[in-house]
Amino acid sequence: MSTFGSTPASTTSHNPNKSAEVVSPPGDSVSSLCFSPKANYLIATSWDNQVRCWEVTKNGTAISSAAKAAISHDQPVLCSAWKDDGTTVFSGGCDKQVKMWPLASSQPTIVAMHDAPVNELAWIPELNLLATGSWDKTIKYWDTRQSSPVHTQQLPDRCYSLSVMHPLMVVGTADRNIVIFDLQKPQTEFKRIQSPLKYQTRCVAAFPDKQGFLVGSIEGRVGVHHLDDAQQGNNFTFKCHRDANDIYSVNSISFHPVHHTFVTAGSDGAFNFWDKDSKQRLKLIFPSETTSVFSFSSIVKLL
Repeated sequence: MSTFGSTPASTTSHNPNKSAEVVSPPGDSVSSLCFSPKANYLIATSWDNQVRCWEVTKNGTAISSAAKAAISHDQPVLCSAWKDDGTTVFSGGCDKQVKMWPLASSQPTIVAMHDAPVNELAWIPELNLLATGSWDKTIKYWDTRQSSPVHTQQLPDRCYSLSVMHPLMVVGTADRNIVIFDLQKPQTEFKRIQSPLKYQTRCVAAFPDKQGFLVGSIEGRVGVHHLDDAQQGNNFTFKCHRDANDIYSVNSISFHPVHHTFVTAGSDGAFNFWDKDSKQRLKLIFPSETTSVFSFSSIVKLL
């Protein structure tokens, strides 16, 4: 283990861990990944306008994949989310729309629209609503049976990242705004703060206990922030995804669904596993040349 902020040695190998690679991968950069909450299915969206689905299986240490289906958007696809029952995938992107894709059907339908690209999605099962975040400076809530949003929430700037752990929703926007919502009262902001990091927000992740959030920036740094005023003394920031004088963006953050440790993925191609409570890095993996996104599978225990 090593403490937060220490700098690891780098590697240039394309796949040093000999990780499994999916068959028929996207032909352009991958913008989002998400495993089904109910089955061994993996969804990837990419800049080649495609949404692809694979079935991933694990037999002992052997991991294999099979391409199952794909749908298209008119422009690059930026984000994806599963419905909680595992039957349906939502995808949004530069065509300013969100498609709903029941996997049993090859015919997706358009369920949401914005005035600018859609780059964040979250299905909220407690409300039976889809939340969509856009560069048009709004978050919209949608009942997918209706053509108009249930509510449109204005943001201070373009939505860059969104994380939901009901009733907590954390939204990171341009100009380093962090907007907190209590989804029991989604029409009003609960709190708005400026990011504790000095550079542009890249990603946010709500704590599993709903008491705070993580924020990652383009400057290879992560902030740990608590919502309770009495806990402000426990807030801190730390450096990561750096190699000597080279500094890389923190592109994605996610908590483990069981252990509640978290992982950061950066433009250096590294995954870092962290424990925020003990302030330690637990593990470092260099899987590729550049890592933009990742997803945990609670079904087959994969990353």
